[in-house]
Amino acid sequence: MSSRKPSRRDILRATAATGALLAGGGLPAFAEDKPDVELPTGGKGKLTVIQRQEYFEQAQTLFRDTVSSFAKDKKVELDISTTNAESFGDFLGKMTAAVKAGNPPDFAYTSNVSIPQMHTLDLVEDVTDVVAEAEKRYGTIMPGINAAKNAQFDGRWKSIPFIATTTGYFIRGDKLKEKGIDPKSLVTYEDRRAAALAISDAGNKFWGWGLTPNQSGDGFGFLINCIQAFGGHFTDESGMKVTFDSPETRAAVEWLGETYDRNGKYGAMLPPGVESWNDVGNNEAYLAGSIGYTHNAFSIYAQAKRDNNPVFPNIVLLPAPRANNGDSRDGGNTGGWLTIFKGAPNVDLAKQLALDLLDPKNFTPMSKVAGGLFMPAYENLWTDDLIAADPNFAIIKEQVSVTDPFLGESWPAKPNAAIGAIRAQGVVEQMMGNVIAGRMSPGDAVADAHKKIVQIFEEGGIMQ
Repeated sequence: MSSRKPSRRDILRATAATGALLAGGGLPAFAEDKPDVELPTGGKGKLTVIQRQEYFEQAQTLFRDTVSSFAKDKKVELDISTTNAESFGDFLGKMTAAVKAGNPPDFAYTSNVSIPQMHTLDLVEDVTDVVAEAEKRYGTIMPGINAAKNAQFDGRWKSIPFIATTTGYFIRGDKLKEKGIDPKSLVTYEDRRAAALAISDAGNKFWGWGLTPNQSGDGFGFLINCIQAFGGHFTDESGMKVTFDSPETRAAVEWLGETYDRNGKYGAMLPPGVESWNDVGNNEAYLAGSIGYTHNAFSIYAQAKRDNNPVFPNIVLLPAPRANNGDSRDGGNTGGWLTIFKGAPNVDLAKQLALDLLDPKNFTPMSKVAGGLFMPAYENLWTDDLIAADPNFAIIKEQVSVTDPFLGESWPAKPNAAIGAIRAQGVVEQMMGNVIAGRMSPGDAVADAHKKIVQIFEEGGIMQ
C-alpha cells in the first residue's frame, strides 16, 4: 500500500450522510441513508461490543448469546448493540470521534466497512497475534476471500477475518424452462439480460430483472461488477492513477442506461421502483415471486429455504458472470470482520472474545442457521457436518477456496483507502442516477464521475 494516504478530512467527508434526492429524477440517491442509533462508548469495567445487523434474527441472537455467555464467564459487564455498519453510513465518523475522544468501544463485528480506511484513520489495534492463533487453532484462512489484501499492512493484521461469503446469482429455473432457456448458457451479463427480458410477464406482475442501480451494497456491487465486465476500472494496477473515464467504462454505462430505460427495449423487464431499491428490495421482490434474476448474499436462498417459500424449489444458482472477454470472476470475500478499536479499554478481553466467537462450538451453530450468509473463513471450520447442512454449502466452499480470486471493486489494484472512499461517496450510483434520470449522457456522466474520483484522490494527497 502506498505511503500516500487519503487524509482524515477526505475519508470523513466520504462517510457523511446526505439523504438528498437526485434532483429532477425523483430517485433516492441514498435509499438506506438513515441515521444510525447512537453507538456505545467504551469505558473501564465493561466490555463494549457492536455487532452488525443480520438478515436472520436467529443468527443475530446466537451471536449475541455467545457474547453474553463470554461476558458472564469473565464476570464483566456487557454493553452490546447493533448497527448497520455500511460504508456509506456514519459508522466511520462516529468511530473516529470515539477513538479521538479516548472512549472507543472495545470490539465490532462489521461487514462492508473498509479496513484500509480504518487503518488509514488509525482507528484499529494490531491483531496479528489473534489471527496467528486463529490459524493455529482453526486452520489457514480461505484463499478465495482476499483477506490479507484487505486487512494486512506491512505484514501486520488490522482486523480479524471472521466470515467467508460469496455473492449468489439467483434465477428462476421454472421460468427459464418455460422459455426453453438452458441456465448453463447464461454466461455473461448480456446473456442474463436477454433471459430476464424473455421470462418477464408484466401483465402477471412478474419482471425478469431484479438488480438495482441505487446506493446500497447490492447496487454498488452490481454496477462495478458490470463496469469491470466491460473492462472498466477505477484505477490502474498501482491504485494511484485514476483511469475510470475510458471507452470500456463508457460502453458499460451506455449498456446500463439502455437496461434501465423504461421506454426502451428492456422496460418490460423492470419491476416498479427498482431504481430506488435498498439492500432488502430485491430480497422482498424475489421472495414474493415477482422477479426472476438478482444478485445477493445468500439471504434470499436462506430465507426461502427456512420459510418453505414456494420459490425455493425453483431457485437456480448461477456462477458469477464472466467478463465480456471471457475472464473468470470467481472468488469470494471476507463477509465479516472482527475489529478491536485503538485505545480500547479491554484489548486483551476483546482478543479472547474473537477467538471464542471462532470456536466451532459457537461458530458452527450460527453458520448452520444462516443459510450461506455466515460461512467459515478458516479451513478447519468447514466440517463435514456443516457442509452436509445444505447442498449449496459445498458450492460456497468452492468459491472461497479459489487460489487466485478476482480482486473485486479495486481491480486491477489491491484494495486501498482511496478506493474505499469512492464507494462511501456513492459516486458510481450517482453517475447512473444522472443517466437514468436523463440529466446526463452516459459519456458526460462517466466524465463527471471521473472528476469526482480525481477529487477524492487529490484531497487525499494522491495527485493526478
